[in-house]
Amino acid sequence: MIDSHCHLNLPPLNVDLDEVISSAKQNGITRILLPGITVSSWAVQKEISQRYCDQLPIDLALGLHPYFLAKTRLSQLNSSNDEIHQLEQAIDDPTYAVKAVGETGLDAVIDVPLEIQKDVLDKHLAIASNAKLPVILHHRKSHHLLFEALKKRRFKYGGVVHGFSGSIDVAKRYINMGFSLGIGGTITYQRARKTRDTVAYLLKHQLDSVLLETDAPDMPMWGRQGQCNKPEYLVDVVNVLCRLGDCSAQHIISATTNNYTRLFLG
Repeated sequence: MIDSHCHLNLPPLNVDLDEVISSAKQNGITRILLPGITVSSWAVQKEISQRYCDQLPIDLALGLHPYFLAKTRLSQLNSSNDEIHQLEQAIDDPTYAVKAVGETGLDAVIDVPLEIQKDVLDKHLAIASNAKLPVILHHRKSHHLLFEALKKRRFKYGGVVHGFSGSIDVAKRYINMGFSLGIGGTITYQRARKTRDTVAYLLKHQLDSVLLETDAPDMPMWGRQGQCNKPEYLVDVVNVLCRLGDCSAQHIISATTNNYTRLFLG
């Protein structure tokens, strides 16, 4: 199993990474993608990837998560130019061996002006286009705005819509734009009926566009509420997918591993 979205650098996961990595391996995790959220996180990500390279491959994506945009510097649309310049430099630095740009995206709930978020997202898309890299997209009540941003930039390098939740029509639209859909803990909750219906459709008709993820240490699985989410719990997602798609775990794991390899390692 490949965990396509896991923040190993965040607490409480980073308190005992030796145990987290060891337990992940013991529970069938074969690879992890560690996305970026702030400038200060990038060097830590690289250190983690290099430290555990002999135990478990950890791929890197670099970006500026909308939630962490410095609110003290949001008086102008160009307030993030310094961070964007640093992102361009890091993407070009071969020591990072970057596989994607992100985590970026749009969040209509947080207290960061959407115009600022749109500007920063567009800059991420421009960097990804120049580097010919996929992007990792965060969304919350913002699918229509993400479609607008991708269309405006004419972005053609695809990526993954992380923590996907939404209708079949929304899923199809992302897929038609070259994106895979990251499926995580949301579907372990029975109340997520719409997303479960969408995922059941994807398993039958578009399995080649599905990736697995935990979003650890956040997004706890059902039955583990209040606990730190961990990569080893990815099996909970696989088990739900098996029920929704009436298929074996090996079928899910094999397909999603191939999908990840094609998107990030091809």
